[in-house]
Amino acid sequence: MILVLSLLLVSCKQEIKPADVAKLNGYWEIEKVVFDKGEEKAYAMNENFDFFQIKGNKGTRTKVMAQLDGTFLTTNTFENVSIRFTDKGTFLDYKTDYAKWSEELISISDKEFVVRNEQKKEYHYKKAGPVNILNDGKKTK
Repeated sequence: MILVLSLLLVSCKQEIKPADVAKLNGYWEIEKVVFDKGEEKAYAMNENFDFFQIKGNKGTRTKVMAQLDGTFLTTNTFENVSIRFTDKGTFLDYKTDYAKWSEELISISDKEFVVRNEQKKEYHYKKAGPVNILNDGKKTK
């Protein structure tokens, strides 16, 4: 029974390939956080988004804020990120002047991705795009 459950869990995990890393590029918002005991915290509306810019296996993650006209205001808060592939999984290694940490990339698609940190919290992101609340007739990019 334990063997069957173990095989089921292992087979459900998505294999992340180097080509999948390019899917991280763009704007993302946290949809929910799943804690290690299964509790969930949903995020109905976000003011802050993460903007990933990855080339090869290196890049940055920048915190940005959505504006009413559909643009994003960039902050000076960013992390250098590198992608690390191991036999245990795919990891996003972050580094700032003050800290270093890693998150395991659990799954990724064009519309969503999931990472797990060292505290076993899973962060579920969904692709974000501009939303023009002002509806001023201008097309947002």
